[in-house]
Amino acid sequence: MTDPRTTVVVITHNRCGELLRTLGHLAELPEKPPVIVTDNGSTDGTAEAVARRHPRVRLLRPGRNLGAIGRNLAVREVRTPYVAFCDDDSWWSPGSLAGAADLLDRHPALGSVTARIIVEPDGTDDPIVRELRDSPVPGPPWLPGPALGSFLAAATVLRTDAFRTAGGFHPRLWLGGEEELLAADLAADGWWLTYADHLTIHHQASRARDSTLRRRHGIRNTLWFTWLRRPAGPALRRTLNLARTVPRDTTSLRAFAEAAAALPWVLRERRVLPREVESRLRLLEPAQRTSTARRYTG
Repeated sequence: MTDPRTTVVVITHNRCGELLRTLGHLAELPEKPPVIVTDNGSTDGTAEAVARRHPRVRLLRPGRNLGAIGRNLAVREVRTPYVAFCDDDSWWSPGSLAGAADLLDRHPALGSVTARIIVEPDGTDDPIVRELRDSPVPGPPWLPGPALGSFLAAATVLRTDAFRTAGGFHPRLWLGGEEELLAADLAADGWWLTYADHLTIHHQASRARDSTLRRRHGIRNTLWFTWLRRPAGPALRRTLNLARTVPRDTTSLRAFAEAAAALPWVLRERRVLPREVESRLRLLEPAQRTSTARRYTG
């Protein structure tokens, strides 16, 4: 089986061994998807290793670490109707890309499909899976799974044109909860987001990560999204909730300071979401407050 409908996009930075493992898994998929890798300024020989061991992979080398914007760069090169994201420490299961493409083919108002995340090497569900299954967002009767208010980039297949029209990932957010803003803009464009429990992606978390930086960016990006898209009341409520619940440490203080320093451009770009999209986000607030899987965002 081959499937020409979906291209896989991977971003990477200084994780050569893990990326090669991921590319090995992707090369074994029965769908045989085209793969595009954006090497975000690696200095560990990543680009050379990919060129040598996976010559069919389209390799982009912007020369610096673009974060999530590396995905935008890759999507410019995509020629298939759908694009699947995965990280350099995750890989899709056989048949899941085709299954996601089938759902997108079948439902023209469906913008994205998020798969179940299996944590390796234990083979257990990621803690976020329960929240995806139990999403409180109401959806139309035709939706093939739970409606979502956001998605996880490392486990999602999207319509390529919808991604481009929505503008992709915002260049200022870099990495850390960067999906929330794009997901809201997709919903504002009329697209529905869903979770599909029968599709899977495997994630073996890299040890080469700066969890402190990721938490700082996660808090900052949550604030920026809130101020960019939520009405004044809900924005104030979520800001105060974050201030009360994030750890009281230097990382959180820096996150709030970075967010506040950007208020001039935030206010210039502020565009409140349509009422129906905002109503879905309000339904997610209780789950966000009690989530154990998204602690870095408060």
